[in-house]
Amino acid sequence: MDETEIHDLADDADYAAASQQGSSIMSGNDTNNQNNPIDPENAETVYMKDHVTIHPSQYATVRISGRLKLIKQDSLLFMSWIPYTGQTSNARLSERDKNLYTIRAVSFADIRSIRRHTPAIGWQYVIVVLSSGLAFPPLYFYNGGLREFIATVKHHVFIARSAEDANVFLVNNFQDPLQRILSSMELPRALSSSSFTDSPFSDNQERLEDGGSRHKRDISIQVLEKFSLVTRFARETTSQLFRENLFDDIGTNENKKNNQERPHEIASIEAPIPSDPFELDKTSLVWGKPRQPPLGHEEWATFLDSEGRVEDLNALKKRIFYGGVEHSLRKEIWPILLGYFAYDSTYTERQHFMAVKKSEYEIIRNQWQSISPEQAKRFSKFRDRKSLIEKDVVRTDRSHPFYEGDENPNVDLLHNILVTYSFYNFDLGYCQGMSDLLSPILFIMEDESESFWCFVSLMERLGPNFNRDQNGMHSQLFAVSKLVELLDSPLHSYFKQKDCLNCFFCFRWILIQFKRQFEYDKLLRLWEVLWTHYPSEHLHLYICIAILKRNRAKIMGEKMGFDTLLQYINELSGQIEVDGVLREAEALCVCAGENGAAAIPPGTPPSLPIEDESIYQQDDEVL
Repeated sequence: MDETEIHDLADDADYAAASQQGSSIMSGNDTNNQNNPIDPENAETVYMKDHVTIHPSQYATVRISGRLKLIKQDSLLFMSWIPYTGQTSNARLSERDKNLYTIRAVSFADIRSIRRHTPAIGWQYVIVVLSSGLAFPPLYFYNGGLREFIATVKHHVFIARSAEDANVFLVNNFQDPLQRILSSMELPRALSSSSFTDSPFSDNQERLEDGGSRHKRDISIQVLEKFSLVTRFARETTSQLFRENLFDDIGTNENKKNNQERPHEIASIEAPIPSDPFELDKTSLVWGKPRQPPLGHEEWATFLDSEGRVEDLNALKKRIFYGGVEHSLRKEIWPILLGYFAYDSTYTERQHFMAVKKSEYEIIRNQWQSISPEQAKRFSKFRDRKSLIEKDVVRTDRSHPFYEGDENPNVDLLHNILVTYSFYNFDLGYCQGMSDLLSPILFIMEDESESFWCFVSLMERLGPNFNRDQNGMHSQLFAVSKLVELLDSPLHSYFKQKDCLNCFFCFRWILIQFKRQFEYDKLLRLWEVLWTHYPSEHLHLYICIAILKRNRAKIMGEKMGFDTLLQYINELSGQIEVDGVLREAEALCVCAGENGAAAIPPGTPPSLPIEDESIYQQDDEVL
């Protein structure tokens, strides 16, 4: 293979190390692509994870996402990573480029070691080293799943932790009975037969002396040295992925030169970028387009054909983004925004659909309402979930006229819908905060069945926020930290100094979508704007940045630490002006451009597809 054909790997320390050994990972991969040892009829997929990503360079705009699989065939375990077809984060990555990184059916008999890396803040990744000493690029787990990956490997292959590094797993040939015994004892230096064959030394000292190969270091040390090269690259990549701050040194001669050499890496920005991020408050933030009056009945009719179909969904979403919807129209429009009604459905089709879904809802509700007290005694999850819901609904929005007063039937509806949802999505169940998301929907829809299905549609977007491993929240808080670094470097430096880069003070904002930060009528406007996914499906993250920037002077001036900052953030409730924040969030989103999009891990809620059922897998002992 020509050296120019793999120019994008030139800075990869892993590939550089492979080259020093007189071999190329790519050539091995090409061979693997041509001779796939998997027989589909006899193979079983024992693990699968989407949005596992390779970064071929240290630039955030260059990444390749794909699907990682562990496949069992007979007594052999294989690993594959296939990039998604037709999807790329950078225009210069062709299908051929992506195929360079494709991993097709690599047998674990040919894998020497796996190293996992689980930073407190950032993405988890693994590095897989082959018996030949070569290694694949780091595989980043944007949406979690690394623990399950290691557990699945351990279930099917005999692995042992390295004595030198607990995060390094030495992979053994499980077909060798001797290695099977050694692995079961978790001896850190147990090696596969193939490793002994490939290695110029063994535990037999006579072989070391008589064979002429006098290596003094254990093979596990060699593996760790290999990892030191690959991990260094991975760490550099992780730390630099989103360090391409648009506001750092813009206009310097060095940057001008780099921009000429790498024009494809410059994000497209629709507005001038000030060199000082503080200037953003005075310039670009006022560029956010003015808000418009809410969408009214007459204008709404212009978006529909004679049978009630929405003719231009994008135009409708844009209009709602800039003005919201009149209150009397929300009951008709919210189900369309949430995806409960298809935008191209007719009046008649929607009426029929509502009738069908009402019957379906009643069937699900009857499942838990028919549980007798005797059954409930032996159904602890049901009892505990129901009890938690009962405690939450009696303190949800009770000051609002729709829910105030003793024995309010709307509180009972809130309870019934949430218990029914815990049966509808039993894996996810009920978590605190869900009642806050349902309450405004029930207030608008004023119907039990319709509120339930609209809530289901909303949870298809926000459900990962409530997952027990908190991967959904983790990815969003990580993105907020990176967006602060991109859009307000002084504030980012301050957070770093105060050990606040985890952005946990934004946790409640994100979890319940600013439910308690705005007045009720303003919140309804905010939510329908967010549901348009215009100009970004992650606009809520830019709203976090806009609020932080608005309060930066006070935060930094009073030298707030984490506890003080958290208290201050909570005290902002009801004091934030929604239209101004939306304008600023839009301007920040435009200014961030491609670099802002790259700071948000793929699959971050609300974009995570509901088809990925693994997002709701819970530990058995946890409700």
